[in-house]
Amino acid sequence: MLSEKTTKSILELQKKYPEKRSALIPALYLAQAEVGCLPRDTQNEVAELFGINPNEVNSVVSFYDMFYEEPVGKHILHVCKNVSCMLRGSDDLLEKLCQKLQIKPGETTADREFTVIPCECMAACDRAPMMLVDDKVVGPIQEKDLDQILADAKKTPGHASPISMMEADHA
Repeated sequence: MLSEKTTKSILELQKKYPEKRSALIPALYLAQAEVGCLPRDTQNEVAELFGINPNEVNSVVSFYDMFYEEPVGKHILHVCKNVSCMLRGSDDLLEKLCQKLQIKPGETTADREFTVIPCECMAACDRAPMMLVDDKVVGPIQEKDLDQILADAKKTPGHASPISMMEADHA
């Protein structure tokens, strides 16, 4: 169940848009920041705050790579699999990364440190092959770079919600 603070922030966000439904994506970020992911019960609660069908919320959550229906690791590694990156070796990089972490694409390591998500174009084709490490664009990447990328990621606080409660209150 969402906290009173998150619920209030979502309702305040709705007031900032001519159509309250336009606040759905930022509201989902707030809910995910609190819960850690967006399971169906949280999606249903957000749908109720917007007065919309829960399936509409689920279609948004399931469409975007930045929303997680299940718990994820501290660090999110989005590996681009679109044509520019694929032609420059992203498929092999994804395979090697998953081997190093002993997981499959879409999975989270046993220590909950990393989740690897293959994704579509992230608009950094000039850096192909590339990946998004939490909120940092990294590329072009070679296999020899993977150990350093993982070590550097461990030094950071991890992925964060693009919108904080404070931003919601003061936007």
